[in-house]
Amino acid sequence: MRLLVSGGGTGGHIYPALALIERLKEVEPDTEVLYVGTTRGLENKIVPDAGIKLETMHMQGFKRSLSLENIKTVYLFLNSVHHAKKIVKDFKPDVVLGTGGYVSGAVLYAAAKKHIPTVIHEQNSVVGVTNKFLSRYVDQIAIAFEAARNQFPADKVTMAGNPRAQQVAAQKDSDFSWTSYGLKDDVPTLMVFGGSQGAPKINKTVVDAIPEFNKRPYQVIFATGQKRYDDVKKQLETANIKPADNVKVVPYIKDMPAKMPKVAALVSRAGATTIAEVTALGVPTILIPSPYVTANHQVKNAQALVKNNAGLMITEDKLDVRSLLTQADKIMENAQLREEMAAAARKMGRPDAADRLIKVLHKAIDEHQN
Repeated sequence: MRLLVSGGGTGGHIYPALALIERLKEVEPDTEVLYVGTTRGLENKIVPDAGIKLETMHMQGFKRSLSLENIKTVYLFLNSVHHAKKIVKDFKPDVVLGTGGYVSGAVLYAAAKKHIPTVIHEQNSVVGVTNKFLSRYVDQIAIAFEAARNQFPADKVTMAGNPRAQQVAAQKDSDFSWTSYGLKDDVPTLMVFGGSQGAPKINKTVVDAIPEFNKRPYQVIFATGQKRYDDVKKQLETANIKPADNVKVVPYIKDMPAKMPKVAALVSRAGATTIAEVTALGVPTILIPSPYVTANHQVKNAQALVKNNAGLMITEDKLDVRSLLTQADKIMENAQLREEMAAAARKMGRPDAADRLIKVLHKAIDEHQN
């Protein structure tokens, strides 16, 4: 298969694509892939590091208010469509997959206009602007949340899940040991992770809660985010707060999929990739949705877990030391509840998500051949 993939800006658009590509190359070793992203997105590092050829285009999003910048955005979009048509012509893909972000809008629109099979993958429960626009032109639509189904043309939609789930599920038998962080393997571990860049409100709340976490019978590993680590260290020094042996503060946790099977519970944002990972692995989660995302979609993502008794939610406006400790203690001091939540999370997981999405790609190709 010759697969052209487009998606950019955030890890939530990139990692599902990479998981899909990894699986596709396992089942179809002769697969050739070209990734098209933006000039400034995270894909500029992540995609080449994965050994995948990358081409980039200059794109920007629309401003919510009336702005002259929107005129520039329209110009860039039209210019990118022209660029994308050339990329499609040169690469000659069998199918084009879009995983979100403005760049995928130009690429999939161009491919559809050239009558190339097209598929979009929507990771969130609330459909983004780009995918709503593309839904009129593409052949097939794969979703990860049932809540997204009625936001698309019904005859195009297939529930696939998030390919990241299948990738992560393959690592559930990790031999990682917490002793490498100075913690114990026989004590329940709570991981707090506000994202690779860190989340200031979550960080401040955890800092203030550390004196109480020091007294708990469970242990805590708190990842501040690389660029927030120095700020957190200053906050701890200013408040004269010293983490006890059961609390570790680190800037970042590498290779999360290898470590998540070893946590008793997770505190995190409610991004699509996180949801895919925790449901694939069966990790009880306290979700603190980011309020800074389009259409508040992280709240909708979190509600899917809460509704199925697979997670708890604290909205950021209600987040403080008391609410965090209450929910953390509820899970961490009740092994039976953790087991029940883990089982509920696994029921939501789709460990064959990448295989499902591959079938959708072939379906789009077959439709064009028949």
